[in-house]
Amino acid sequence: MNFPKWKEYLVIAVCALGVLFALPNILPNSVIERLPSWMPTNRVNLGLDLRGGAHLLLEVDLDTVENDYLNQILDGARIALRKERIPYGENFPRSVLKGQKSVEFDLKDTSAVGKAKTVLTSLDQGCVVEITGNHVKITPTEAVMLQRKSDAVNRSVEIVKRRVDESGTREVNVQRQGDDRVLLQIPGLQDPSHVKELLGRTAKMTFRLVDESAEELSDKKGVTAPVGSIYMECPETGKYIAVKKQVLVGGETLLDANLDYDEYNRPQVSFKFNKLGAKKFADATKANVGKRFAIVLDNEIISAPVIQTPITGGSGRITGDFTAERAKDLSLLLRAGALPAPLNVIEERTVGPDLGADSIRYGIVATIASGAFVLLLMYMWYSSFGMLANFAVIVNLILLIAGLSCLQATLTLPGIAGIALTVGTAVDANVLINERIKEYLRKGEKWAKAVEKGYDLAMTSIVDTNLNTIIGMMCLYQFGTGPVKGFAITTMLGTIISFFTSTTLTRYIISLLMKNRRMISIPM
Repeated sequence: MNFPKWKEYLVIAVCALGVLFALPNILPNSVIERLPSWMPTNRVNLGLDLRGGAHLLLEVDLDTVENDYLNQILDGARIALRKERIPYGENFPRSVLKGQKSVEFDLKDTSAVGKAKTVLTSLDQGCVVEITGNHVKITPTEAVMLQRKSDAVNRSVEIVKRRVDESGTREVNVQRQGDDRVLLQIPGLQDPSHVKELLGRTAKMTFRLVDESAEELSDKKGVTAPVGSIYMECPETGKYIAVKKQVLVGGETLLDANLDYDEYNRPQVSFKFNKLGAKKFADATKANVGKRFAIVLDNEIISAPVIQTPITGGSGRITGDFTAERAKDLSLLLRAGALPAPLNVIEERTVGPDLGADSIRYGIVATIASGAFVLLLMYMWYSSFGMLANFAVIVNLILLIAGLSCLQATLTLPGIAGIALTVGTAVDANVLINERIKEYLRKGEKWAKAVEKGYDLAMTSIVDTNLNTIIGMMCLYQFGTGPVKGFAITTMLGTIISFFTSTTLTRYIISLLMKNRRMISIPM
């Protein structure tokens, strides 16, 4: 029961910091704004079911992922065969149609079959190359395709998170669901139209040369672009411009993009490449001075300026008929990165704040009611020792709120249930300790000896029960989804804090009473 000074200071410091970090949750905004800079201001974040907001279930278009991969294989095969001077037939496709599972074409000369198979096999180890006569069929393996689709969904989750976070929305919940779906929950957002607009664009930016041999068209219907080129719309001129299919610089090499203004105060987007992108951009502009360079975003030409001089600084700007908001959104999309495939909204729900307010009210009533019954029972059963346990429960709640505020965890309705459960289980350790103390008092032990043995011998059971609870909550957090994770976090954190309050805080208070020789007067 002897507490060294450092331990006393540590217990007092933990309790004082808990009060300090929990305080912003009960202070009005006007008071928080006037607090000193060193004071904590973080509050517990409220989840969708408590605060209201938007719920979107998005589906990743995996057919596009497969089609893009097959087109990469097709382009690689075309370039490799030309490089090795292996002629292919007139049926060589310009692109792979959606729904196709393989790349197919004919070779002109059957004598080059062996060489062609060697060249095509070396292109991609994840593909099977079959040549029957002079007919070539390249098929990706099932394992490779499944991996690419899974990677596309995981990448979509990260990009959605970056786009929504950078748009100024806080406390978003983005997680993968199943093989091809992404769940997005945004507390406090009642109109998700702007977010859907941001997510509706793949934001795949590329830099390509304009095909000067093809004229600009007002309408591209019935007109075929030259081989190796494709017609794209340019909203800036209102016409269709033919651009080369070959990408000189890809948007994946972009390092940063920001809203900027030119000398006439017109919005524009400034961008910067990484080292690889800067080198590619410099080489492309050096080799094509005097030619038009198209900046393409999602198969739409943003701008097609003429390269006046080589651009070697690794940075540039996109100008056009931009509003400040459009330029800001464009820079956000470029910073967040390109989605590997389009996202389709298949479910949309909006939770009103009134429903959230009802949930909070009922949750608070349930927590207070459960706490009141626990406190009353502890006092009736253990008298003043029960009051010590009750004090530990109150401190436990304060520290729990402080912990949630520090972690910036999102509190959901199941999370409130976890807090209510924590109130009930927080006294378990004190029940074990108090029963042990009563047991030794009945045997005739003195107060100091009974208290010391009560704490020491109850410790094994307390550690076992708390450890089992923590392991269970860790499994719930690892394998559960949003609301279940909220329950797991509050219960796990409450269990850890209750271990401190029941075994250390109450023991410290009793040691103070024993030093003052008041222990003998405390009824059990």
